Amino acid sequence: MSAAVTRWCVLIPCLNEEAAIQSVIESVLALGAPVIVIDDGSDDRTPDIVAALPVTLLRHARRCGKGEALRHGFREASRQGYDAVLTMDGDGQHLACDIPRIVAAATSHRDHIVIGARLLDKAQQPRGRRRANAVADWGISWACAQPVADTQSGQRWYPRAALELVELPAENFVFEAAILIAASREKHLGIVSVPIASRYHGPFRPSHLSPVRDVTRITTYTIGRVIHYGHIVASYRRSRAQPVVIATMAAE
Repeated sequence: MSAAVTRWCVLIPCLNEEAAIQSVIESVLALGAPVIVIDDGSDDRTPDIVAALPVTLLRHARRCGKGEALRHGFREASRQGYDAVLTMDGDGQHLACDIPRIVAAATSHRDHIVIGARLLDKAQQPRGRRRANAVADWGISWACAQPVADTQSGQRWYPRAALELVELPAENFVFEAAILIAASREKHLGIVSVPIASRYHGPFRPSHLSPVRDVTRITTYTIGRVIHYGHIVASYRRSRAQPVVIATMAAE
């Protein structure tokens, strides 16, 4: 698989993913993509499984949260000379077969973050999760001052300008929202989405996201950013445009 970008890798933050992590990593390696895995203090067999595979493994002695795991991975990717990273979760809900389409979108849309947006088979999403995601899309799009489809998806392409935001003061799941907002408002990056399937049925472990604690943190942060950047009405109007969704064919 080829791309016009110079160098990129796949970044997989994980916590207690022994049931799925090997198949996830091997499916990415089969595409010829280099992989960096950040183990966020797992207490199951996850680090042992990952250590036996030809990837870069970064380990946290204790749980630091997804934000710090991504931050650690961004730093390592930059240290290794990568120009971009493609993130995906380690529980099997993100599939390697979607990577070529995301890379193709990134190649044709420079200076953009590309989101693998769960726009297909949305009926699989639990109703509560679907409503929460819709509210998050509404608020984070406002803070970004541009429309974003599926702000909660963890399968994303981050170009170098986004990686430069590694020191943003945001933790846990707030970090992913913070990256979208700061990349939009401070780096002037666009955001496009590639449709992927919603996958909620199967042997997936329960989400690490807390519906009350983490959603409250994301909401509070987002409101603060809307106020911080000002031009509140103009930003809202820009956010109400139709999100850019790219239905690319699989790359060869």
